[in-house]
Amino acid sequence: MAAPLLVVDAPSMLFRAFYALPKTITGNEGQPVNALLGTANLVLREVEIHQPRAVVMCFGPDAAAYRTELYPTYHAERDDAMPDELPDQFTSAGPFFEAFGWTVATSADLEADDLLVKLGRREAAAGGEALIMTGDRDMYQCAAPGITVLYVRTGGKGAEEVDPDGVRERYGVDPEQVPDFIALRGDPADGLPGAKGVGPKKAAELLQEHGTLEAILDAAIRERRPKLRAALLEGREELLAFKDIATLRDAGVDPPPDAPTDWEGAAKAALELGMRKLAERLIESRH
Repeated sequence: MAAPLLVVDAPSMLFRAFYALPKTITGNEGQPVNALLGTANLVLREVEIHQPRAVVMCFGPDAAAYRTELYPTYHAERDDAMPDELPDQFTSAGPFFEAFGWTVATSADLEADDLLVKLGRREAAAGGEALIMTGDRDMYQCAAPGITVLYVRTGGKGAEEVDPDGVRERYGVDPEQVPDFIALRGDPADGLPGAKGVGPKKAAELLQEHGTLEAILDAAIRERRPKLRAALLEGREELLAFKDIATLRDAGVDPPPDAPTDWEGAAKAALELGMRKLAERLIESRH
C-alpha cells in the first residue's frame, strides 16, 4: 500500500499545543517554545505511526473575508488578540517545520481548512491516501474513500482516525451533510448560532428525512411543530449563509512530491531553539 500524504491544520495544532503545555517551556534566549514543541511532537507521533510520503503544514488567516462578509460575527467570539507568548511562535513556525523536510503551505485569502480539504481531495483523486490532521470537527466533511480525518482532541494524546462511518456514528449524517448539520446545529467556536431550538439530534433527524438544508427549508411550511417551523422559515437566509460558511472552498493547491522527514535537519532546528530532548529523540529516530 502506498504511503499516505499527511496534511496538518497548523494553526489548530499550535493553539492546542500552546494551551496544553506550560508557558515556562522556553528556548535558548528565554523565548516561549511550548506551541512549537507540542506541535512537533503531535505531528511526529503521526509520522511515526503512518510513515507518510510527505507532510504539509497548512496556514491561513483565522477568518477568511468571504466568511465574515456572509456573517459579520463569524469568529467574533474568539479572542481578538493572540496570547503574548504565541505570535512569535507562529512567525517561527514556517522555517522551523521546513527544517523537518515538511512543506509549508500558506494562503493569504483562504483558511487552513480550505487548503487541507483541497490537498486531501487531490491526493485521493490521484489514487493516493490522505490523512487530514486537525482539531476542528468541521473537517469531518472531508472524510471519504481515500481520506481519513485524524482528529486531535483538546487535552488528548494523539489523534483518533475518523472515516465516513465514524462521521455517521458521531453525527448521524453522511460527511457531505456536515455543512448542513453545522448550519442547523450551530457552531459556538465559529460564532454560528444555528437554527433556534435545534440541537445535534434534531439536526440529524431533519437531514435523515430531507437530505439537505435546502430541502428542509423548502418543506418548512409543512412542519407541524410550530416553534421549529418558525425557526426554519424566519431563519432561512441566515441558515443558508451558515451552510455556505461551513462549506470548504477550493484553495487551488497541489500535493507536493514525496519528501521524507529530515530527521537530521529537524534535530538541528530543535537544538537551535533549545529543545534538547526533542533533538535527542529525533537523532535516535534517524537510526
